[in-house]
Amino acid sequence: MFLRAMLLSTTGADRRLSLPNLLTYGRVVAVPLVVGCLFWPAIFAMRWVALGIFILAGISDFFDGYLARAWSQQSSLGRMLDPIADKLLVSAVLLMLVADRTIVSFSLWAAIIILCREILVSGLREYLAELKVSVPVSKVAKWKTFLQLVALGFLIAGPAGEPLIPGTIHIGLALLWISALLTLYTGWDYLRAGIAHAIDERHL
Repeated sequence: MFLRAMLLSTTGADRRLSLPNLLTYGRVVAVPLVVGCLFWPAIFAMRWVALGIFILAGISDFFDGYLARAWSQQSSLGRMLDPIADKLLVSAVLLMLVADRTIVSFSLWAAIIILCREILVSGLREYLAELKVSVPVSKVAKWKTFLQLVALGFLIAGPAGEPLIPGTIHIGLALLWISALLTLYTGWDYLRAGIAHAIDERHL
């Protein structure tokens, strides 16, 4: 109770050290750790360590936003870093999985779609922020993020997970394609908003 009261009393000056922001910082730190483990994909123990860190990072992604809202500790720094941390983690893991040939052949297109969408949305968010326009996160986008993280979890386990769950890689690739299709759908929402406001701005 005392700890919760202390956390709730966080002022604007030290809000950057609030628990939600610390969780976000932790997710940024997790990126090089996961990448480092995936440099040795043939060592199954390293894949399990990478998966463990990735799961903790994914859990923190839920709790940082939830706690920030529940404890009224939302901050500009947190709003900026949260999507950056997510995109760094997803992009870095995708690149490492392509490099170690867990993602190959036609499934490379799913990875390309996801990476291109992240770049597109980052640019559109910056543009819309200048216009003071916000595009709320839809339920479909939340499901996309969830499926994306689950897919990457299966693919990080990769061949190490086959003895436990036969077809681990195939499951991961199937989920990656589903999340890629949802990525296209949700990316269109941002693109449509950006185009609409660009047209409106031209007519002003």
